[in-house]
Amino acid sequence: MKIHFNFVNSAKKEINEHCLKQSIFNKNKNSSHITAGLESIKEFKKLVGLGNIKELVEEIIAFVKIQKKRELEGLATEPMVFHMIFKGNPGTGKTTVARLMGKLFKELGILEKGDVNEVERADLVGEYVGHTAQKTREQVRKSLGGVLFIDEAYSLARGGVKDFGKEAIDVLVKAMEDYRNDFVLILAGYKVEMELFLNSNPGLRSRFPIQLEFSDYTVEELLKIAKMMLEERQYCLTAEAEIKLKNAIRNAVSIGHCYEGNARLARNIIEKSIRAQALRLIHENNFSREQLIYLKACDIEDLTSKINNNNDNNVIKIFEAKKSAASGGN
Repeated sequence: MKIHFNFVNSAKKEINEHCLKQSIFNKNKNSSHITAGLESIKEFKKLVGLGNIKELVEEIIAFVKIQKKRELEGLATEPMVFHMIFKGNPGTGKTTVARLMGKLFKELGILEKGDVNEVERADLVGEYVGHTAQKTREQVRKSLGGVLFIDEAYSLARGGVKDFGKEAIDVLVKAMEDYRNDFVLILAGYKVEMELFLNSNPGLRSRFPIQLEFSDYTVEELLKIAKMMLEERQYCLTAEAEIKLKNAIRNAVSIGHCYEGNARLARNIIEKSIRAQALRLIHENNFSREQLIYLKACDIEDLTSKINNNNDNNVIKIFEAKKSAASGGN
């Protein structure tokens, strides 16, 4: 027990030191934080789709600029809480956006560091009474000055009344109040599951003023993502290969690509195609620069059959989750 109190006292001391440092940081920040070129904006603009997220980013930048102008004029400024909920299927950009948000908040002077601490249930939930609170506070401490990103956050509320996950939620709720200006909490997960999660604690939903939905990518968006991946790897598609790639993506979308990872689906097709091209070139013994760059139609594999084999179970899971949500989780 003595060791536990030493840990708590040490953690409190470190947190208090950080808060003092953050307070000094906030007082010293000036308009250079706002007017300087924002590298994170360039990265946001490169993202395919995500129109609602890009609109939010513009709102945040405008808000910070105007508050700074008001401060210079001696007018009252409006504090804003940036804790967020991300809802969407796998591969829709949630983790990527969370990382960019950390960069943006640092560049705007909202956060001191902007680092993103990515955790999951196992990093927060302990094995005995009191252990969960200790682990969760430690993750909050690590995240001060930056972003605490919890993927599949709904898993914290899945274990029943006696599960320690609820203790982690309580600690996070308190930390959001105690250190509201010192870190940003972003919770992410499937849309249906996140709705159930938000309903698990009466005061939880209201503490997240920003709730974003990450839509599944369209065929055209996935094709664009695939071509960007190829460009980064210095590959190109022949005209026939591009047609086959688009058809492969369309087939996947038509039978439920959202369960196979959206952008990850595009990446899987591309990586499989690159391996197929490598095997083809070895067999042909043809290593010219042009052959090394171009993927042909025969290199593109339609993953529809593989997706279809796994899709039935996924559809059942989603249906059951929606049914549970509709009945209030009963």
